[in-house]
Amino acid sequence: MDILQKIQALRDELNQHNYNYYVLDNPTISDYEFDIKLKELQQLEEQYPQYHDENSPTHRVGGAITKNFETVQHEFRMYSLDNSYSKEDLLDWEKRAQKILGDVPLEYTCELKYDGASISISYENGKLKRAVTRGDGFQGDDVTNNIKTIKAVPIQLKGDYPEKFDIRGEIILPLAGFEKMNQELIEIGETPYANPRNTASGSLKLQDSSEVAKRPLDCLLYSIIGNNLPFTTQFEGLEKARAWGFKVPKQSHLAKNMDEVLDFINHWDKHRHDMPFETDGVVVKINNIHQQEELGYTAKSPRWAIAYKFKAEQVSTRLNSISYQVGRTGAITPVANLEPVQLAGTVVKRASLHNADQIEKLDIRINDEVFVEKGGEIIPKIIGVDFDKRPQDSEKTVYISQCPECQTDLVRKEGEAQHYCPNFYGCPPQIIGKVQHYITRKAMDIEGLGGETVALLFNNGLVNNYADLYELKKDQLIPLERMAEKSAENLINGIEKSKEIPFERVLYALGIRYVGETVAKKLAKHYKSIDAIANASLTDLVIVDEIGEKIAQSVVEFFDNQENKLIIERLKKYGIQLEMAVSNDTVVSDKLSGKTFVVSGVFSKFSRDDLKKAIEDNGGKVGSSISAKTHYVVAGDNMGPSKLEKANQLNIPIINEDEFLTMVNG
Repeated sequence: MDILQKIQALRDELNQHNYNYYVLDNPTISDYEFDIKLKELQQLEEQYPQYHDENSPTHRVGGAITKNFETVQHEFRMYSLDNSYSKEDLLDWEKRAQKILGDVPLEYTCELKYDGASISISYENGKLKRAVTRGDGFQGDDVTNNIKTIKAVPIQLKGDYPEKFDIRGEIILPLAGFEKMNQELIEIGETPYANPRNTASGSLKLQDSSEVAKRPLDCLLYSIIGNNLPFTTQFEGLEKARAWGFKVPKQSHLAKNMDEVLDFINHWDKHRHDMPFETDGVVVKINNIHQQEELGYTAKSPRWAIAYKFKAEQVSTRLNSISYQVGRTGAITPVANLEPVQLAGTVVKRASLHNADQIEKLDIRINDEVFVEKGGEIIPKIIGVDFDKRPQDSEKTVYISQCPECQTDLVRKEGEAQHYCPNFYGCPPQIIGKVQHYITRKAMDIEGLGGETVALLFNNGLVNNYADLYELKKDQLIPLERMAEKSAENLINGIEKSKEIPFERVLYALGIRYVGETVAKKLAKHYKSIDAIANASLTDLVIVDEIGEKIAQSVVEFFDNQENKLIIERLKKYGIQLEMAVSNDTVVSDKLSGKTFVVSGVFSKFSRDDLKKAIEDNGGKVGSSISAKTHYVVAGDNMGPSKLEKANQLNIPIINEDEFLTMVNG
């Protein structure tokens, strides 16, 4: 056997032993024997560097240092899940799905919801290529070196895997490993970690991968994403992933109907604490992949999946005081300051009180003993008062009438729950909040500038709105606290680079009320420039897909404001992208201009995403559901029966992909 064959044989053998130990939980050799073989491989690789392989088992011990984690765009967006808390929520979700799919029998895959850090891992030709955190769903951080140290993550697959795909999962810290880590910290006098989830998430961003390798992290996989995948159901996909070498929890269950789903939920609500890791609910997915594609997505979540959250842990503690926060839009949020209490693995000191109506409804008063729980086990909230323990001298809470920051009289519009401070351009938290929103990663992504620095710039009179950022000079920054010459230089460079950010993100960055990322993209795509949006009437805006009257009114008010007009003129002068860039890499025509298409079914010449892109590239719009505004339905195999019925009712033409191609190509 030559050297390369020997090296490869050792790699294959060690990969198999890792799989046996960390995935199957069935080791076939001792730890000592494994270490001897690993050292032998390390020596051979050092002796023969020409046979280097970045996916060798020797790399699992870590050692690579990552100073800055590269931001990477997800090829397939990572969506979040809608939450449900009752049987009624699940039945409503099922009804919504059947309304789109028609009265067809539905099967469900039920999986435990793991409480960890989401990860997307890409494989090409069976080798681990890249691992990226969720980030904002559109892009995340490349943490490949750290993920390779987790023994449950295969670096070389086996079997009939596809040439290219992504797999999604959760990086978790099992409870036994978490307790051991904390015990070691206590023994050396250090502060223990708060909970397994945050510790797992923080581990992924450690700069030294050898430190990550020391932590007992695990990886549970649950979803394969890609084109032309070799399975037709979610449950079959899980079985395939298991066969290729991934650690897929065996608790997953195929339910024939909603009654079986509820049985699964009831079982695990009682037995979740028997698991070696934290789980906070059950994820229910419609099993059939074609039906998933038919249902599609909302702006944030798949319509074919929902998370059932177990009832949150609840504790009681004393309400010491109520303070009021001012948001960047002027919204006032009352905050309960609590006697610190342990809740679901963290110490809780504060909780949101939402608005005046909530305080009135629960009759919350200072010095009350209140019941606190974590909504979805994330954000603490007060859910009630223990009236038996209320002090005799208790006084009813009177909601503030003036802004706590600038003393302006608060306003509350009819039909709205929150009070607002109308002093948008003179109230310090609103000024700081708008600039902080402008610089975020989803918006202008200004490197070297964080929220604390924005407050520092405002407090030193250097910035009063986001246009002022482009007037900053290095010599103004250097005298500021914690601002060295290099930091000042990086900040100025980051501001300069933000001039390259595309128009739809600039529009989001402006902080127009109700205009989030999705709405900003819709407006940018429709109007193409800031001037066109500024000149649009309320009626014009409402016609745009997914723009309701509330959003349209907010846009009109923003551009009617003289202060905003002056800021936008300044941004133009500084060279900010306030028009859509013309794409050079796509052939764009207006052949489908003014036409709205709904795509349904499975296609042979296009993926559904490619078909939607072709519609948009040629000037058309893609609708999510059939209505009187739909011009054509492009139908493939297994078209949803309810869509077929709706199209026939409204006499909307149904075309196949060949007819669509003829329409585009003339």
